Amino acid sequence: MDESHCEAGMRLRPIQTKFEKRGPTTSNGGSDDHHQEMMNGGGADHDDQDQPLSPAGQLFHEPNFNVHILAMMGCKTKIDTAVVKANLPHTLLKHPRFCSLPVEDEKKGGEMKWVRTEVDLDKHVINPEVDLSNYKGTPDKYLEDYIHNLTKTSVDKSRPLWDLHILNVKTSEAEAVGIFRVHHSIGDGISLMSLLLACTRQISDPEALPTLPTTKLKLDNAHKSFGFFTAKYLMSLILRVWWVLNLFWNTFRDVLKFTGTALLLIKDSKTPIKGPPGSENNPRRIVYRIVSLDDMKLIKNAMNTTINDVALGATQAGLSKYLNRRYGILNKNDVGETEKKNNLPKKIRLRSILFINIRPSPGIQALADMMEKNTKAKWGNSFAYVLLPFTIGLRDDPLDYVREAKSTIDRKKHSLEAYFTFSIIGLVFKFFGIKSASALFQRLFCGTTMAFSNVVGPLEEIGFYGHPMAYLSANSYGQANELVVCIQSYVNKMSVSVAVDESTIPDPHQLCDDIVESLKVIKDIVKEKGLI
Repeated sequence: MDESHCEAGMRLRPIQTKFEKRGPTTSNGGSDDHHQEMMNGGGADHDDQDQPLSPAGQLFHEPNFNVHILAMMGCKTKIDTAVVKANLPHTLLKHPRFCSLPVEDEKKGGEMKWVRTEVDLDKHVINPEVDLSNYKGTPDKYLEDYIHNLTKTSVDKSRPLWDLHILNVKTSEAEAVGIFRVHHSIGDGISLMSLLLACTRQISDPEALPTLPTTKLKLDNAHKSFGFFTAKYLMSLILRVWWVLNLFWNTFRDVLKFTGTALLLIKDSKTPIKGPPGSENNPRRIVYRIVSLDDMKLIKNAMNTTINDVALGATQAGLSKYLNRRYGILNKNDVGETEKKNNLPKKIRLRSILFINIRPSPGIQALADMMEKNTKAKWGNSFAYVLLPFTIGLRDDPLDYVREAKSTIDRKKHSLEAYFTFSIIGLVFKFFGIKSASALFQRLFCGTTMAFSNVVGPLEEIGFYGHPMAYLSANSYGQANELVVCIQSYVNKMSVSVAVDESTIPDPHQLCDDIVESLKVIKDIVKEKGLI
C-alpha cells in the first residue's frame, strides 16, 4: 500500500471497515445510535451493567498497586486524530469496560462495581502540540520524556480508565506514535492485547483480523498404544510414574519458596538493581529497542529451543553484563578495565515475577465479533504468577545463557505452581480481604527483583484504523519492582522494553543496550559454530 496515498485518504474520511456503522456523528465522533446506546447502558453485553469488580480488579485500585499498562504503537504514517475518534465508538467503546467507571457500592459495604457512563472522546484522545525546540533534533528523547511524564500520573478516575495519546513526531523507528494507556483493573495484559489487535486489520487484507502464532501439540509415538504388556510399555509406565512424582515434588518446592517469599523469609540478594521498598509510586523511565525477530528464530532453530528461551537467555546475559559493570563501579575500578573482569559476587539470588494467564484469553475473533455483532466475550483479570529465577554470572560460552534459560523454563513448566498461587491468593481475598491481599503482593514484589513478560504479536503487518504500524511495544508502571522487562513481537520485529526507577537504575539505555548486544553476541556465536 502506498503510504502517501493512505495518509491523504485518511484526511478525507474515516476508514470503512466491516464492523463500522455509518450515520450522523455526535460531537465526540460517534454515531447518534451509539451515543444513545451508551446513555442506555448498552454495548457488547447488555447483562454486563453494574457488575462487581473481580478481586484482582479491586487489588489494582489499592494505593500500593495502582498499575497501568502502556502500549506504544509506532506508525508508518502520521496519525489522523479525526479518523481515530470516528472509529473508536464502533470498536473499542463496544466493550463495556471502556465506557464504565468503578464505583463503590455503599449498600454492599463499599464493594466496587462497574457502572456505565457516557464517554467524551475529546477527554480520552489527546493530541498534544509537539515542541522539539528543547530537544535539538532528538525526537526519540522527546517521546521518551513524554512517556516518563505519563508515568508520574494516573488516569483520571472520574471517567473510564483509559486514554490514547497521539504524537505526530517522527522518530528513528516511526513517523508517529500512539500511546495507549489503560488501568490494569480493566483487564490483564493478554486480554488487552487481544482487544487492541481486534481493533486492527491486516494491511494486505483490510477485512482480515491479525493472526497470532499457535503452538502445535507434539505427540510421542511411544505413548500412543497400550495394547499389550511389553518392555516398551513397562518403560513408558515407569517414566509416567516418575513424571507425576517429579511434578508433585517440583510443585511442593515452588509453593514452599512462594510461601517463604510471601512471609519475607526468602529475599533476593541486594544488588545495584534492587532498591528499597516503597518505589511503586516513583515514575518510570521506559526505553525500548527494536531488534530482528528473525535473529531470535535463527538462535531458536539452531539450539532447538523456543523464542521465550532465547528472550530469557539474552535478558540473563544482558543483566549479567550490566551488573558486572555496576559492581566494578561500586568497587571503584576503571570502567573500561572492569568490564573485562568478573566483579560479580559468587551467588546472586535474582528472581522475576512472571504473570501467567490461567484461562483462555478472549481471542481476537471473539472480541471482533463482540464489537461487530454485540456478542459476549469473557473479560477481566484472571492470572497467577510464578517466581522465575534468573541465572546471573559471566559465561565463557554465551550460548550457556540460552541453555540455562531453557532448563529454567522447562523446570517451571513441570510444576503446578501457577495454579497453587492462584488458589492461595483467592483464599487470602476470601478470608482476609483486599488489604491483606494487597500486603501479600507488596511483600512478593519487595522480596523479588523484577518482572518479566514475553507477549506474542501478529504475524503480518497490521493497520490501526488504516495507519500501517511499524512496531508494537508495551510495558507497565505502578508496581513495586524497580525493573520490568517486556518482550513484544510484531511481524519480523521484536521490541525489548525496560521500565526502571531511575533512583535505582540511572542508566536504562545502557541496560537495554546490554540485552540487545547480548542477543547479537549469541547470534554471532551460533554462526561461528556452524549450528545453522
